Amino acid sequence: MTDQYFEEEEFSTQFNGKTVLRILSQTKPHWKWVVGFLVAVMFVSMQDGYFTFLSKRIIDEGIVARDRQALISLVTTYGLLQLTQAALVFAFVYLTGVLGERVRYDLRKKLFNNLQDLSLSYYSRTPVGWIMSRVTSDTEKVSDLITWGVLDVTWAITNIASATFFMMVINWRLALIVLAILPVLLWVAVQFRKKILSEYRNVRKFNSKITGAYNENITGVRVVKALGREAENLSEFGQLTNQMYRSGYRAAWLSALFLPTVQIISAFAVGSIIYYGGLQANTVLGMTVGGIQAFVSYITFMMWPIQDVARVYAEMQNSVASAERMFSLIDAVPEVRDRAEAVDPGTVQGEIEFDHVDFYYEDEKPVLQDFSLKVRPGETIALVGPTGGGKSTIVNLLCRFYEPKRGVIRIGGRDYTSLTLDSIQSRIGVVLQTPHLFSGTVRENIRYGQLNASDEEIEAAATLAGAHDFISTLEKGYDTDVGEGGNLLSTGQKQLISLARAVLAKPEIFIMDEATSSVDTLTEALIQKGMEHLMRGRTSFVIAHRLSTIKRADRILVIEDGKIAEMGTHAELLRQGGHYYRLYTRQFRHQLGQEYDLYKLTGVPAV
Repeated sequence: MTDQYFEEEEFSTQFNGKTVLRILSQTKPHWKWVVGFLVAVMFVSMQDGYFTFLSKRIIDEGIVARDRQALISLVTTYGLLQLTQAALVFAFVYLTGVLGERVRYDLRKKLFNNLQDLSLSYYSRTPVGWIMSRVTSDTEKVSDLITWGVLDVTWAITNIASATFFMMVINWRLALIVLAILPVLLWVAVQFRKKILSEYRNVRKFNSKITGAYNENITGVRVVKALGREAENLSEFGQLTNQMYRSGYRAAWLSALFLPTVQIISAFAVGSIIYYGGLQANTVLGMTVGGIQAFVSYITFMMWPIQDVARVYAEMQNSVASAERMFSLIDAVPEVRDRAEAVDPGTVQGEIEFDHVDFYYEDEKPVLQDFSLKVRPGETIALVGPTGGGKSTIVNLLCRFYEPKRGVIRIGGRDYTSLTLDSIQSRIGVVLQTPHLFSGTVRENIRYGQLNASDEEIEAAATLAGAHDFISTLEKGYDTDVGEGGNLLSTGQKQLISLARAVLAKPEIFIMDEATSSVDTLTEALIQKGMEHLMRGRTSFVIAHRLSTIKRADRILVIEDGKIAEMGTHAELLRQGGHYYRLYTRQFRHQLGQEYDLYKLTGVPAV
């Protein structure tokens, strides 16, 4: 499962004001919308307070005083204000909704842009589920806090302020009693703060692991069913969901306990007002019936904002926990990035040199040790050897997905770290063992190699790659949808489309990493023809086990334990009777029969 190879960042349970400020700073580009909805909601809140005061006047000046004219005037004012209230409510709901979408878009754009820049090593150690959780649910929670959370808090604070003002106007002595309750409510909020935050951080952590487990089980469903792992996976998944349930339950329990606590304290204030106000009604300081009714309404009026603040505060803990993880992804720095003085040389054609290169993925576990190699322009290098020997690492370093820990790689006589990443990677074409296609049509997937390519250029590339014939047999030809990850096509068909994509890109350096290991003999012949065209005049690196793929190489390198064990042409290495000869006799000899079958099918000799 995910937690076996990736550990969530652990964040302090101490409330992080810097994180809150950074969350709020996301509204800077849209400050006009922020001002608009804040002004609208403040006016709505102040009118709410005035409506209660107006109700007092209707009772005292109209109903109790039996003044028909005053009653009509006050009720008319009340009705007109309700119309403006409706317009203001529409304004703040609309402005808040638009602001939320814009903030959410900005956050996801920042995350996506940084994900594009991060090095391959980041994806090697970070589960897809963790990343997806940051981009989807975490951005949702943060944007909700910025918009609806801020709106609710603004409404609540304005409500409390307007209620306090009108209570002061009615009877300042009773108003002071009410204000004395507010610090108690604040103290209660502080006591709940740390525990709620801690539990919501646990919820977010387990949510990431659950998302990762979903991803693993869905993408690996064939393996799960083939091995009968359903029951075990369900048990492991159940443990994760139980952990999230317990943390979520504790967070919800604390949040739920907070609201009744606020209500009990507020109820005490209401009782005090009713009792004290009732006594005053018989004194010279007496309050009117409308005044007592208004005071009770204002106390109730203040309870809801306090409960709203409590709810937003609880949600803020959740959003802060989400934001901390989201910002950790936004702030992640690529391990491989352009140097300040990096330039685009215009071409990467030229001699490639590995000069005493050391590399490891984990400390004290070297993959390449003192590796040196010079490759002439246009030369084809085949890399063979046991799994884990370092073959793929060599081409990963050449593509600058990683950089040497020690030593230097030069292209055209220049340290390749002095060149921009784009200038190197945009001129290298790679065809992998497991080809990846994007959702869309065949045409769109081939065009990925050169976005401004015409339909004619796409079809020409497919023809050179040997893919045109099978594409023509598809129901919609080049406009056929390939499905998610190309799952509507066979592995061989996906490989041919990947090769066509590489042909269209016209790379200066070509890399083929086990591209024919998962295809049938006939498809391999088609790929071979496409490769021959693509490698012509280009520096090429081929990793393969099949004899027919590597025997035409200018040089074959046997890589073992991160070093070159042997080097030479196919014939030279066989004469030496060493590592390559043993690999040949163990792994390649049975392919002679396959090559004979290939000859019968295509009429093309393997040698």
